[in-house]
Amino acid sequence: MTAVIVEDEEFASKRLAQLVSELAPEIDIVAKITSVESGTQWFNKNKLPDLVFLDIQLNDGYGFDILDGMEDHPPVIFTTAYNEFAIRGFKYNGVDYLLKPIVKTDLKGALEKFKKNVTRNEKGATENLEHLKQLFHKEYKHRFMVKVGNQFRSFNVEDIAFFKSHEGMICLYTHSGQTYPIEYTIDQLENILNPIHFFRINRKFMVSVRAVVEIHSYFNSRLLLKLLPKEEEQVIVSRERTTNFKKWLDM
Repeated sequence: MTAVIVEDEEFASKRLAQLVSELAPEIDIVAKITSVESGTQWFNKNKLPDLVFLDIQLNDGYGFDILDGMEDHPPVIFTTAYNEFAIRGFKYNGVDYLLKPIVKTDLKGALEKFKKNVTRNEKGATENLEHLKQLFHKEYKHRFMVKVGNQFRSFNVEDIAFFKSHEGMICLYTHSGQTYPIEYTIDQLENILNPIHFFRINRKFMVSVRAVVEIHSYFNSRLLLKLLPKEEEQVIVSRERTTNFKKWLDM
């Protein structure tokens, strides 16, 4: 049984190969590929392996770009540095993933799933792959146009600390302490903002990573946040969102 590792970080590639040899010595790592370009060339010239470990983001593109150049491809176990919340839509039938740095027990589970070939079929694998492409190629909003008097100002999302709903109005709060109303709902913001950078903590607040300066335990299994710029109202992560919030911040 053969496998190929597509990974642009040398240490990560070596560690993955070592773990595979420990957990599944019957799998022979026949190639270690470090880029989309070299991967495309290798798969055009060589026999397909039984399994591919594929890093989603490479220095010269996406791992998906390699698969796009193939008429057919073997089973794939994706690897990614994205945290679990950011890829909450990732794990589907017939497709598995490993979060970096890779944990031995996670790799063991992925290999067992591969060996058992559980509920895998060509149609399902293709549909899953297309969904993953859409997930990682999705374009999120980069800026907001805000009306200030008779003029409009543009704010990059990097300048925004958090969004708050108050009396039926949504306002954006910049890191410099400015506040402006916008014509969006919290539900809409949750769909158009990159989940790596923004998290909806309750019905009223959506916060950026940079705005969270302190986190305190709060009663009823909730969390109390201190934001910057300072928010006079208590900013509380709802109980049902606490677990994912911790994963989002890699706590």
